[in-house]
Amino acid sequence: MSGVVIDSSLALTWLFEDEASPETDILLERVRDDGAVVPGLWYLELSNVLLQAERRGRITASDGAMRLDLIAELPISVDPETTARAWREILTIARTERLTTYDATYLELAVRRGLPLLTKDNELAEAANRQGVVVLPPQAKTEWPPPTKRRRRGT
Repeated sequence: MSGVVIDSSLALTWLFEDEASPETDILLERVRDDGAVVPGLWYLELSNVLLQAERRGRITASDGAMRLDLIAELPISVDPETTARAWREILTIARTERLTTYDATYLELAVRRGLPLLTKDNELAEAANRQGVVVLPPQAKTEWPPPTKRRRRGT
């Protein structure tokens, strides 16, 4: 049972209340109902963010452990093929889409499995769209660099 691929940027919204939104709460329910698949890297990224939050005084060690316990209850499986694809498919996607290999790992998994990708990372979402992967939540189209301030007429 794996209905989506989750990247760490989206999962972190479930770990910190100030980063959550109604959209991300709905996606959490979807994962509870349909399951998800992640590369093994996902667990390292989540634990590292929690460790950094602990070091900065944002959470305590017991808060971090409790949050990881909540994530552990979700029906999330680890993709067994990611490591074998690191030097070929993932590296190719990273080069083609100008992503880190970490982000390309999530994209390769979504492409290979034909699953939607849950992410809050705009660059990853744009690359996923180019690869024909459904991205949730839908990302706002952003211009980079941002347009310069336009002068009003008559000023």
